[in-house]
Amino acid sequence: MVRLGLVVAQFDKVGTVIDGMTEHAREAADERGAELVATVEVPGTYDTPLAADRLARRDDVDAVTVLGAIVTGDTDHDQVIADAAAQGLTDVSLDRDTPVTFGVIGPDMSAAEARERVEYGALAVESAVDLAGELPEPDAGPGR
Repeated sequence: MVRLGLVVAQFDKVGTVIDGMTEHAREAADERGAELVATVEVPGTYDTPLAADRLARRDDVDAVTVLGAIVTGDTDHDQVIADAAAQGLTDVSLDRDTPVTFGVIGPDMSAAEARERVEYGALAVESAVDLAGELPEPDAGPGR
């Protein structure tokens, strides 16, 4: 059984998107037989790399799924946040040798588009379960 950590960015200009994404993520975990061992809520997507890193350090976490929504505004701030979060989460995954899936919808997305994409929470969990199950152990190379 894959044991997952879940990071949920709470900043949600459109109200129900994060709740929907989280519900889809939990349902996908149940359907895949994965256990959600910890959930950490953070203020926004920018804050997700630190929380993901803390979860990836835990011995009882095989993979981390990050959920968030970045809705476009009047400036390029959404692009900056998305880029910083994506790079930070990539670094966590590589530094901790733990799958970290990017279930963040946006940027350049309207509130209506965000509401249509809540199922991405499930896709992020499914990816985490697949990665944790498919990746060989760090020392398990060919012929070992």
